[in-house]
Amino acid sequence: MTIAPARPTRTGAGTGWVEDWAPLGACSKTDPDALFVQGAAQQTAKIVCQRCPVIAECLADALDNRTEFGVWGGMTERERRALLKRRPNITSWAALFQQARQQQGTAETA
Repeated sequence: MTIAPARPTRTGAGTGWVEDWAPLGACSKTDPDALFVQGAAQQTAKIVCQRCPVIAECLADALDNRTEFGVWGGMTERERRALLKRRPNITSWAALFQQARQQQGTAETA
């Protein structure tokens, strides 16, 4: 899984992880109801997430909080449930994604 590239944080933690991610989301400027659709319309809704600067933060939040409805972090509720079922041992998706982003940043600078 590729994690979105690192960006400066508001917390200054140096990881590129954004704690206050919601206002920075691509969906923050769209109709929120557009992300809470069913069926084939979910694939259209996921397009909003494709270039979102905080897609990993959004997905981690949805996975960690077991968000049941809507498109979050580019995944539908069905996709998130399947991922959670495949990886039940992960206790913090945010920590996993942060670590992956740090490793990705280290590999890019090497």
